[in-house]
Amino acid sequence: MTSTPGSGLPRRNGMTVPLPGHLHTHRERLTELADMGYSDIWSAESDGADGFTPLAMAAAWEPRLRLGTAIIPAYTRSPACFAQSVASMADAAPGRFAIGIGSSSNVIVERWNGIPFVEPYKKVRDVVRFLNDALSGEKVVKKYDTFEVNGFKLGVRPEQKPKILVAALREGMLRLAGRESDGAIINWLSPSDVSKVAAVVHGAAGGEQREIVARIFVCPSENTEVVRAAGRFAIAAYLNVPVYADFHRWLGRGELLQPMWDLWKAGDRKAALAAIPDEVVDDILIHGSPAHCRAKIDEYFANGVTTSSLAILGLDPELNYWESVKALSPNADSAD
Repeated sequence: MTSTPGSGLPRRNGMTVPLPGHLHTHRERLTELADMGYSDIWSAESDGADGFTPLAMAAAWEPRLRLGTAIIPAYTRSPACFAQSVASMADAAPGRFAIGIGSSSNVIVERWNGIPFVEPYKKVRDVVRFLNDALSGEKVVKKYDTFEVNGFKLGVRPEQKPKILVAALREGMLRLAGRESDGAIINWLSPSDVSKVAAVVHGAAGGEQREIVARIFVCPSENTEVVRAAGRFAIAAYLNVPVYADFHRWLGRGELLQPMWDLWKAGDRKAALAAIPDEVVDDILIHGSPAHCRAKIDEYFANGVTTSSLAILGLDPELNYWESVKALSPNADSAD
């Protein structure tokens, strides 16, 4: 593996899982991912498969892949259950598992799981601190700001402690990632945005190395207008969530996105979508020929990303998912 500029960490090329289709059918596909040069797979957790099961299956099926979660919500598991899940995965794949934790959103936490979405910064911080405490193997008797644990001790002792990463948008959570975890997980940003984000993480780390994992949304299609039109729906779905709106104001896109936010708030969804500039779509959704997409992905790494998690979006109905996986793979250059 090559090193990423300035970090000293190896470049890791990842793919988002689960892949399309039933989980029990993925064994050969995971082997193909490793054969193509992908080094990592990263799961998520919202309304589909849980974040651990696809990784547990991959742990047994394909030992060449590192396994990570991007992300598990801090709210939706009790502390002891969270620690057991993390320790079990780390025990199943020693040295190959990283746990990514984030606040998730009020929709997932509050509306879908019936859990109050309060003090997200403190909740993520406390879960990170508790996992560090629990993974030490000692009995945890401690009152954290958002919960209390009285006498829990992990009965699973993984051979290697997993990396703990924090999903972060703005400065507070980015500093937390740099200060108290092994790195940050970022998404919905352009290659040029990475420099600003990574600088906050590394500044808080005090000179220690930190991993920067980026979920990169990509559609290798040259059907530009179709991709942009569909991409506007995806962008509006995320960037009207308050935390993402604030994130993009911080990144400097407030003036570009304010017309969309105003129209969305007024209830004119059609006009709001039309108000998203092509510039924004092209910045944060990577599309075009496979060669162009690979070059844009390289820009993320050049600006501070150390690990990618590609999320292939079917914005073009003609797109073939698995052919896209191949066309974007680390080994694709040699096949061109």
